[in-house]
Amino acid sequence: MIKQKNFFDGFSASLCRINARFLVILVLFGPEMISRADNWPAWRGPEGTGVSRETNLPLSWSEEANQGIVWKTAIPEWGNSTPVIWENALFITTQAEDRLLVLRLDKTTGKIVWTRQVGTAETPENKPRGEQKFHRLNNNASPSVVTDGEHVVAHFGNGDLAVFTFDGELLWKRNLQADYGKYTIWWGHANSPVIVDGLVVSVCMQDSLADLQDKPHPSYVVAHDLKTGKEVWYTPRMTGAMRESCDAYTTPLVRRLPDRTEIVVMGAEQLDAYDARTGKQIWYLPGLTGNRTITGPTIENDIVFATIGMRGATFAAKIGGEGRLPPERILWRYEGNNPDSPSPVYSHGLLFLAADNGIVQCLDAKTGELKWRERLGREFKASPLAAEDRIYFLDTSGRCTVVRAAPTFEVLSVNEVKDRSIASPAVSDGHIFIRGRQFVYCIGRPFTR
Repeated sequence: MIKQKNFFDGFSASLCRINARFLVILVLFGPEMISRADNWPAWRGPEGTGVSRETNLPLSWSEEANQGIVWKTAIPEWGNSTPVIWENALFITTQAEDRLLVLRLDKTTGKIVWTRQVGTAETPENKPRGEQKFHRLNNNASPSVVTDGEHVVAHFGNGDLAVFTFDGELLWKRNLQADYGKYTIWWGHANSPVIVDGLVVSVCMQDSLADLQDKPHPSYVVAHDLKTGKEVWYTPRMTGAMRESCDAYTTPLVRRLPDRTEIVVMGAEQLDAYDARTGKQIWYLPGLTGNRTITGPTIENDIVFATIGMRGATFAAKIGGEGRLPPERILWRYEGNNPDSPSPVYSHGLLFLAADNGIVQCLDAKTGELKWRERLGREFKASPLAAEDRIYFLDTSGRCTVVRAAPTFEVLSVNEVKDRSIASPAVSDGHIFIRGRQFVYCIGRPFTR
């Protein structure tokens, strides 16, 4: 009995030391760092950059050969939102006819755990200017869900913003069009919300109609209390852009600094940042003249990489400070075959671009110098994924080409699923999740039980 007591005493002391180390890590780096390896809590992952810190992701799979597909689940058609994953829960939104749905799936089996209808909406493709219409590739289920491990935030193109528990209980719901005015964006509202410090932050960048009426129609950034839905702050975002150039379909980046947290927004010919606590604009970089912006920004330290709308130049900008940033903050511009829809991804000092026409390019992130350019797909809409020394490029036919994240071109594998895919892939627990038009796929090794 004495030996047993001493053993458990020692075990308890060791456990306390381990827990103390864990607590120190949690305090220093925050819950995002602890969950990073297993969760994909928002569009483009934990940091909003399309980068996974996981290792040993699947390299090869084929639906035709029944290789590497753990499960495949049919879902009500259709939507473009990316799967969002926290532990064993996977969430997507979809539009079935006019019904706007949130689904929770079991990550390991693909079984649909629950379905909740948030509202209903039409998807008109022909409307006069000043009325929201939708591109044929877009519907009300393009914004992606976001979660903090307790709350599930869903936003739809009709303005519905709803928060659920993981068990599917509706905590609150409001409609941003009802609160702040109708959407005037040309091709369907598609911005995903973000969660930061107990707030749900949403952006709306749309046609100001300033050439048609005396009072411009608003674009804005707004924050609501995650638990109650109460508005915390509302900030107009009027950049001076005109007509379709006002439109942006991008999702904000969250940038944490020692003294504040910034919400970084790209669109309407401007890159800027807002204080997450108050909504006050901190800095802005104007003059990014182009057209509507689909391609979202990415960030590495204090450098933002983004593409000016409608296949304009890709650029690198050094951000930070306060007020208007000078043009010299733009470090380089690349005028080649740039993306219209897919966001860039940074890895190993390189920037990778997937253009909508199937051309992929690798740039030196410091200089913008082209390292290589190759045709890899028929058409890209999904944003590329970076993991380890690999870049995953998923085209609209369901073909995913994996290349080395290196300044010399090397294809590692070519893979496929039999579904049209526009949504960007997600990563969790050593698996890749692809959301197609009809199905959600889990790719990798079978889960151990």
